[in-house]
Amino acid sequence: HILALGAFLSSLLLTHDLRLSLNIAAAVLSITCPCALALAVPSVVTSASGRLFRKGLLVKDGTALERLAEVTHVVFDKTGTLTHGRQAISNLDDIPADALQRAAMLARASRHPLSRAITAAAGPGRLGADVREASGEGVEGMIDGERARLGQAGWVGVDGAPDGDETEVWFKRDGDAPVRFTFDDELRADARETLGELKRRGLSLLMLSGDQERPAARIAAALGGVDYASRQTPRDKIERLNAMRANGERAAMVGDGLNDAPSLAAAHASLSPGSAADASQAAADFVYQGENLRPIVEAVDVARKAKRRMLENFGFAALYNMFAVPLAAFGMVTPLIAALAMSGSSIVVTLNALRLAGAKAGKS
Repeated sequence: HILALGAFLSSLLLTHDLRLSLNIAAAVLSITCPCALALAVPSVVTSASGRLFRKGLLVKDGTALERLAEVTHVVFDKTGTLTHGRQAISNLDDIPADALQRAAMLARASRHPLSRAITAAAGPGRLGADVREASGEGVEGMIDGERARLGQAGWVGVDGAPDGDETEVWFKRDGDAPVRFTFDDELRADARETLGELKRRGLSLLMLSGDQERPAARIAAALGGVDYASRQTPRDKIERLNAMRANGERAAMVGDGLNDAPSLAAAHASLSPGSAADASQAAADFVYQGENLRPIVEAVDVARKAKRRMLENFGFAALYNMFAVPLAAFGMVTPLIAALAMSGSSIVVTLNALRLAGAKAGKS
């Protein structure tokens, strides 16, 4: 409006032609309509979100694409994210039947993969009293009038627990001996390939696991030797993410468990599978469907491409105004041509965004 007013007054003072001055002001007003600038980002976000949705990936926040394009690191939870999370008790024959049933009375209150494995092995049954889940630690409650815990050795109260090669949890009821449950799990079929794709895109990888050292090291080795940290509590994960941010590193977090929700919220960007706990899905910026990890690579590719499209749109809008405004101000463009040019600039920006919808992953 200021430019149009300035053009009108300048023309009127120089030409004393009211009609010409009004035409110039109308042309400038049309040219400077910020439609192209206003569409520069939303058109790209809509196009990118539609593309990812067709790939089975839901974008929950428009700014998430820009943040994901900026990440330098990808941090993974292990159980249920890099692995299937369909755990099976490997030492079931060594566990007393009554201990299994009591442990299941706590496990039924949790959606953690290890708890689900215990519940599946025990079969249908009742729930303990006053059961609550301690994020990153385990589950506790009352069983037949006695306090019981199911979770990590230290939290359950088992001192000097052996550090085996398997994933484990412990169950202990007051007055009874502790019982150790060990589990087998498998990597997702495309886990190693997906992490390799992320590395080739210049991203650093880190696995944070609540498991003991040996099982965490075994999974890290199977993934091609990625960096990892074991015995990680939810607080440890958040502190690690905060330390990375303080060092200028921008991390995307991928996790599925209830204990991953704080880390997902603390990360620069976050992704969670559709099978994740409700709290994790609520905290994540992206939710992907299916058993594979490939959608993570797709999300990174589309996010980076979307950022380029946004910059291209801003650049085009700036160049358009740089050349079109002077032409309108000097009376070289009629109001009709100015209106058509304004509409044309919006169409160009939109078409540039739509290129993203049909582009192939990894291509520009």
